[in-house]
Amino acid sequence: MITPDSILNIFSTIKSLSLFDLHIERYLYFLVTLTFFFLVRNFLNELISKKILYLFRFRNINQSTKKNLDGPIKLFIVGIGLSVASYFLSDSEKIYEFLHKINSSIFTIIIFWFLSQIIRPSFSKIKNIENILTRDLVEWITNFIRIVIFILGFCAVLELWGIRVGPIVAGLGLFGVAVALGAQDLFKNLISGVLVLIEKRFKKGDVVLIENVIEGVVEKIGFRSTAIRKFDKSLCYIPNNQFAENAVTNITKISNRRINWIIGLEYKSSTKQLKSICKDIEKKITSNKNDFCVNEITPVIVKINEFSASSIDILVRCFTNNNDFQEFLNVKDRLALDIKEIVERRGCSFAFPSQSLYIEKS
Repeated sequence: MITPDSILNIFSTIKSLSLFDLHIERYLYFLVTLTFFFLVRNFLNELISKKILYLFRFRNINQSTKKNLDGPIKLFIVGIGLSVASYFLSDSEKIYEFLHKINSSIFTIIIFWFLSQIIRPSFSKIKNIENILTRDLVEWITNFIRIVIFILGFCAVLELWGIRVGPIVAGLGLFGVAVALGAQDLFKNLISGVLVLIEKRFKKGDVVLIENVIEGVVEKIGFRSTAIRKFDKSLCYIPNNQFAENAVTNITKISNRRINWIIGLEYKSSTKQLKSICKDIEKKITSNKNDFCVNEITPVIVKINEFSASSIDILVRCFTNNNDFQEFLNVKDRLALDIKEIVERRGCSFAFPSQSLYIEKS
């Protein structure tokens, strides 16, 4: 039967136990303190994050950015708990020194982790930064800075544990030279990607045509390749060096779309009919200011072009008022019907390829 005396005896026995020259009760105090800070970390995280956001004037940031700061802040709270709890094990020099190294590593990680998390919101505070550098280039720069911060943080932690980073860096330098010789294409793609962003050739969402390669919508510009969604909805990854080696047309930046048609009429069409058809088509285009752009830069051309094998060809060249592809198709549709109506009204017909076969009688 359990009695108060037996319980007191159990506690007395526990207190008399020791591990690494420290009483067990010291370890219990250590665990209780650390557990307490671990349990209250969410509550303290809300208080600290609000103060940090106010201090750095990040008041209008989105929820995802705030969530990114939760990790460093919670680890900071656990680090404080470990610092306080370590006091109970300070009588053992070896244990205290080991915990001190762990704690120093934690606070080093917190500093570099926090710096990497505030890079993106810090860039967003710079006025018109995306207009100067483009959004994709800003993302590249922030990712590069975060990688540098990660490497520096990793080296700092190694130094805390007595691991010298200098010889490792020297060894990696020689290894890097060997890798660079075998990764020339990777660096070509990287440099080409940077040039694309700096020169603002295109951005995410633009429709581009790479001559003899691909046509589609840009979805992502990466370090090594660019993701382009083709019009059949398949996703294609193009190495960035293709943009340096091939002509790239940014269709989204076209100010006016061009209609360039060759209309073949039958040879039996009279001169008067041909002149009237050309005049009517030109008048139809120039009078429609809503659909067509008519000026010195975008002239309307409706002329007899050449005498081909089976038709008299009329060149029709004009420019639409906007670059929207769907509207461009609608304008072409209306113009095609108008031209057909004009040709039929003038009593002519469209020609089609034909051949005359003559048979000699023997």
